[in-house]
Amino acid sequence: EMLGNFSFGGYFKKEAIEWGWEFVTEILKIEKSRLWVSVYEKDDEAIELWKKTAGLPPERIVRMGEDSNFWTMGPTGPCGPCSEIYVDLTPEKGDTKNFEEEAESGRFLEIWNLVFTQFDKQEDGTLKPLPKPNIDTGMGLERVASVMQNVPSNFETDLMASLVAGIAKAANL
Repeated sequence: EMLGNFSFGGYFKKEAIEWGWEFVTEILKIEKSRLWVSVYEKDDEAIELWKKTAGLPPERIVRMGEDSNFWTMGPTGPCGPCSEIYVDLTPEKGDTKNFEEEAESGRFLEIWNLVFTQFDKQEDGTLKPLPKPNIDTGMGLERVASVMQNVPSNFETDLMASLVAGIAKAANL
């Protein structure tokens, strides 16, 4: 289940990053030492905001390409860079050599996505700034539950365990 929040001109990157970080670290109380963020590779503004807001070391703010950190509706229309908050599920492994590869393999779990919709992509591919940039954030309920309950997958959370057990019983497993 995706928990989301939108703002159409009411606030933008600074507030979205500050409030997202505050929620994850102060309300959920996920240890800052386990958190990483990804940022669209050309979004220097977001990089600086994450440095200032989160105080993360530069190696835990990862620049990623358009394929993973730039949201589009389609070939034209509203679009913009995005940033994601990840939790290191195995911090005891120490430093990472390749964040993207280790995220794909399951070491890092994305729990929150912040889309900074600030452009209107034209047919020729140019990005026209929107008159009122907006925010679209989303946090995965089951993903956060697995982190908070310290279980290895969404299927082992209290949200899903009884359902999985019922299916296993019905299948005589």
